[in-house]
Amino acid sequence: MPIDVAKATAAEPRTTDLAWDHKDVLLYHLGVGAGRPATDPDELRYTLESRLQVLPSFVTVAGGSLAAAGGLSAPGIDVNLAAVLHGGQRIELHRPIPVTGKAVQTSRIAAVYDKGKAAVIVLRSEVADDEGPLWAADTQIFVRGEGGFGGDRGPSVRTEAPGREPDRTAEITTREDQALLYRLSGDWNPLHADPEFAKVAGFDKPILHGLCSYGIVLKAVVDTMLDGDVARVRAYSTRFAGIFFPGETLRVRMWREDGRIQVSATSADRDDAPVLADTVVEHA
Repeated sequence: MPIDVAKATAAEPRTTDLAWDHKDVLLYHLGVGAGRPATDPDELRYTLESRLQVLPSFVTVAGGSLAAAGGLSAPGIDVNLAAVLHGGQRIELHRPIPVTGKAVQTSRIAAVYDKGKAAVIVLRSEVADDEGPLWAADTQIFVRGEGGFGGDRGPSVRTEAPGREPDRTAEITTREDQALLYRLSGDWNPLHADPEFAKVAGFDKPILHGLCSYGIVLKAVVDTMLDGDVARVRAYSTRFAGIFFPGETLRVRMWREDGRIQVSATSADRDDAPVLADTVVEHA
C-alpha cells in the first residue's frame, strides 16, 4: 500500500520557515475574489496596502507552504496526485495575522483514516513567530482508492442546518480564470488548470481549488456578518462536499448563533449542488 500508516504517523514533526509580505496578501485576496468593485471602500481593505487587513484563511497559503503539499511529501506517503482531493480544513487563530511576517511552521501527520474506498490523511500544523503562537491548522487530504486497509474510520461529524431561513444569503459570481489567479498563491496542482489532467482525474474541466472556495466563503461571512472585521474570527472549519467550477456563482447561506456563524455554500448554477458543508465560523 502506498500509504504506510505507521511510518507516517510516527515520523518526526517537520519544521518550515514561513515568510510573507503585503504582496502575498494582496495576491491571495485577489485570488479569492476581492476587489470587485475595485474602488469600493470595503474592498480596499483587502486590496490597498495602506488599508490592508489579512483575511484569516490566508494562513492556508502563507509563506507558500501549502498544508496539503506538506502532507503528501511526508514519510510513508506515496500517492497519485490525480487521486487527491481536499477533504476538509480547520484553522484556529490565536491573534490577527500580520501583513508582513516571519514564522516557523511545525507539521506532522496526526492520523490516517480508512474510509473504505479512500484514505483520509490528517495533517496538523502549528505556526508561531517571535511573539508566540499565531495559528494552528488541521488539513484533511482525501485520497481515492487508498482505503480498505483495515484502519480506523475516524470521526464523522455532521452539522445540521438550522430549521429556519438563513439570516443572510450572499451570491458571489466567480471569474472564469479564478483558479488560474488563485494558483499563483502556491497550489500548482494541474487539476485546477489543465483540461487534459482534469479529464484523467474524472472531471469535465478544471475545478476550482477547495481552499479558494474556502476563502471566498470566509470573506462573505466577514463582510456580511462580522462588520468587515477579520480580527473577530477565532476559528473556521469546513468539509469540502462537492466540486465547483470557475465562473459559477457561489450561494452562501449564513445563520447567526451564539458565538458562531453556521454556513452552507452551494453552486447556484447547478441546482444548489453542495460545495462546502459542516461549515462554522467561530467569532468574538
